[in-house]
Amino acid sequence: MAQESGEPQRLIVIDGDVLVRHVISDYLRTCGYVVIEAATTDEATIVLDDLALGVDAALCDADAPGSQSAFQLRAWALQRRPEVQVILAGTTAAAANKAAELCEEGPQLRRPYDPQSVVEYIKRIIGSGRTDRVSKA
Repeated sequence: MAQESGEPQRLIVIDGDVLVRHVISDYLRTCGYVVIEAATTDEATIVLDDLALGVDAALCDADAPGSQSAFQLRAWALQRRPEVQVILAGTTAAAANKAAELCEEGPQLRRPYDPQSVVEYIKRIIGSGRTDRVSKA
């Protein structure tokens, strides 16, 4: 639910499928959010770059069209607008394929999850000090 006091939170919904975008945007509006719609990652970048719009979060289809992928948009937002939470949505297969395109190693875990493997992987990453965050260089 949107903030109970003060101004409502502003969201941007990025999805190339106009029907999907309108349905989820309308639903979010009924929940009290101010929603801006974008059909492409290019449109989303313009909106996110405008600080006056005060976007708090972005919901982006992992297969959103545009000159940059949804994962690249998320990396851009982490550098330029770290206060904006970017939520990627899509099928597991689509997300894994996009992530593999951007990462040398590809996805580290497979779904369905083996709980013990997940715990072991997390312990290994934390123990080695490795972070899989997007570089800000």
